[in-house]
Amino acid sequence: MDLDAITEYSALHAKPNGLVLQYGTAGFRTKAEHLDHVMFRMGLLAVLRSKQTKSTIGVMVTASHNPEEDNGVKLVDPLGEMLAPSWEEHATCLANAEEQDMPRVLMDISVKAAVNLQQDAFVVIGRDTSSPPPSAGDTFQDPQWMPETMDSIELCIYHVFLYTPSSEKLSQSVIDGVTVLEGQFHDYGLVTTPQLHYMVCCRNTSGRYGKATIEGYYEKLSRAFLELTNQAFCSGDDYRSLKVDCANGIGALKLREMEHYISQGLSVQLFNDGTKGKLNHLCGADFVKSHQKPPEGMEMKANERCCSFDGDADRIVYYYLDVDGHFHLIDGDKIATLISSFLKELLLEIGESLNIGVVQTAYANGSSTRYLEEVMKVPVYCTKTGVKHLHHKAQEFDIGVYFEANGHGTVLFSKAAETKIKQLAKESEDKKKEAAKMLENVIDLFNQAAGDAISDMLVIEAILTRKGLTVQQWDALYTDLPNRQLKVKVADRQVISTTDAERQVVTPLGLQEAINDLVKTYKLSRAFVRPSGTEDIVRVYAEADSQENADSLARAVSLAVFQLAGGVGEMPQPGF
Repeated sequence: MDLDAITEYSALHAKPNGLVLQYGTAGFRTKAEHLDHVMFRMGLLAVLRSKQTKSTIGVMVTASHNPEEDNGVKLVDPLGEMLAPSWEEHATCLANAEEQDMPRVLMDISVKAAVNLQQDAFVVIGRDTSSPPPSAGDTFQDPQWMPETMDSIELCIYHVFLYTPSSEKLSQSVIDGVTVLEGQFHDYGLVTTPQLHYMVCCRNTSGRYGKATIEGYYEKLSRAFLELTNQAFCSGDDYRSLKVDCANGIGALKLREMEHYISQGLSVQLFNDGTKGKLNHLCGADFVKSHQKPPEGMEMKANERCCSFDGDADRIVYYYLDVDGHFHLIDGDKIATLISSFLKELLLEIGESLNIGVVQTAYANGSSTRYLEEVMKVPVYCTKTGVKHLHHKAQEFDIGVYFEANGHGTVLFSKAAETKIKQLAKESEDKKKEAAKMLENVIDLFNQAAGDAISDMLVIEAILTRKGLTVQQWDALYTDLPNRQLKVKVADRQVISTTDAERQVVTPLGLQEAINDLVKTYKLSRAFVRPSGTEDIVRVYAEADSQENADSLARAVSLAVFQLAGGVGEMPQPGF
């Protein structure tokens, strides 16, 4: 390890004095202007992790569902999963080391983690936003702008869509960190976050999971989707269409690239595709879920199926307007319910005793939990918020379904389950073979490395098609309890600590008692609060027997948080 070279390079990516960041559930997230040193250091860390695991490691530059002026970075472990917790600690230590201490901290990490510095390292890099678009009349020099299927008019559109100035520069900072430690890298350029997870998994399974190219991703998913839906399409009258809000993010570009792969089974109409509007502003899955109303820029007619991705396309929610113009949200809970019921039906048909479980967080609507346990007879487990916690729990089942209410989730199949299903698809007869073949395609259609809006969308569309369900029939599986989510700004989110999968507050003292007293005043109610993993805010969730009561309870709990947990800025006000 050439510490002199590292010190020299680090000076070009100097850390602002006193800045402290935490590697949270989704990596580092903050204003883009504060991230240059973090990106360089995550390039360094990715090389060490690659050397230690003797595997390809991913680095994703992404703002996720955050505002356009933000950005972030996260590392992807060998099988496409989230970074191991012990390495999250290393990431935080390295990012926060003052400039003069950084080389020593880097060496300490390599010693603690028993990294063989002579081992080769390989890192793959992706980003979901790009450099500023050129002015009108400029010529286009960078080949990254021109997918093979894109004509010059589309090219101009996507120059506008991908405008977030920070990402290309930050991606280069990652590359600087990789190269100064003599690591090798491949830059995938513009990809969704789940696509980079997929690439990492493919590279570390010698191609068994799939081909580690964007075309390989499209081909694998589209082939499984078309096989699943093929028998359900009887005539041109059955041709299905879907309206998709892309949050002015990378999902628009990637779904446009994928359109011709799936056009035989699904027609997608894109909105908020980045030709105007800001990333995640008044649109996207997080906005629709939190505000429980349609995104701006979406043209909706009664009973049309619509969905929203978030900015980096790892979350999805569905919704529709009824004939009276009322908005109906179908979030991650109902997505998990639809998928679980379909999978359980197929398992009954193949007659195998594979166990299936659904993993939720405290944000799951109480009605969904009751429906899964009492009607579907599927066991449900609650974990702390954060994909890594759900993913880990889902691995305990032959088939583990996990979705957060925000629409982030996927399904995991154990190796034993995959082997058994593939064997039955080859050897069984009649209905049993058909069910096994469907399960085999479902396995290929899910991105098991990470929650993936594109993958999940195709799974949902395939299930609705096969079951002959309308969006209204899906929505009618159960009735959600009205709920409300709010955020409270605090001076320090670490004053809040929780237990029982984040459903009970431990500190500050008195806050849980205050919440309990408030909950007692409403019917069918519950409420909880938890600190954000990335910023100094406390998230509040409340549900009750009516929307008015859910709103009132959420506001009352928000006021308690503001008063007892060091709220800053404007005190929570009534009205939504």
